[in-house]
Amino acid sequence: MIPAVRAVARAAMAARPVPLAEVQARAELLARFGHSYLVPVDVFAAFAAELTDRRRPGGPFAALCINGRRWFRYRSVHYDTPDLRTFHDHRERRRLRFKIRERLYADTGERQFEVKLKGRHGETVKHRQPLLPGDAALGPAPRGFLSSVLHRSYGIEAPTELGRSIETSYQRTTLVADGQRITCDAGLVCRDLETGRTIRADGGLVLVETKTSGRLAEADRLLRGHGLRAAEFTKYCGALSALRPDLTAGHWQPAVGTAFPSAA
Repeated sequence: MIPAVRAVARAAMAARPVPLAEVQARAELLARFGHSYLVPVDVFAAFAAELTDRRRPGGPFAALCINGRRWFRYRSVHYDTPDLRTFHDHRERRRLRFKIRERLYADTGERQFEVKLKGRHGETVKHRQPLLPGDAALGPAPRGFLSSVLHRSYGIEAPTELGRSIETSYQRTTLVADGQRITCDAGLVCRDLETGRTIRADGGLVLVETKTSGRLAEADRLLRGHGLRAAEFTKYCGALSALRPDLTAGHWQPAVGTAFPSAA
């Protein structure tokens, strides 16, 4: 088993299981602030133990559990324009930027069409709409949803030319406390849907994302105590710049080199 996958599974089994409804009630956080960290497995083990310690003030973090499972397989297809508008808007840190993806929860078969935006204060705002079996991710209903979200939020028109850019797959455990959610991803594999090229993230790293309604979560403070700093990294932009050497990674380059050492 990949070391990062093993570490994430152990963290999940050490935590009290809670159902999805409780996670949504305690920390759904569709609008949130967050940071990403590339965490070595030994540091992750210590970090997870601190979060799930029963002596933690306010109680230990719990783990999302659905049908007896505490870690889950995710697959996302990311969409972009032919000139990679969403990639370049994020690389240049433009104010009105967005991402478009279809997410498949492989263990339950659930599919969601999702649009992620940047809010006025720098927070991430996620809008999503379920996809029914047989629905095309870029069919009339999802395109109408995309147009509505972008017009309502930014006052802009949705791009008319969209295509599949890359696919990402990984395993995830979600830890939750009141107002805080931490996703722990391992075994990240990314495939360029244009060229067919595939790249794997370092199996000794866990991608941790902290999510909270405030600027700094307890998890951020703990990770900083372990000597880690937030990384300039997202799965879509980081993977695409690693898969296509002709693209300039810019401020993501250090994190891309860490996450995908074979590309570096």
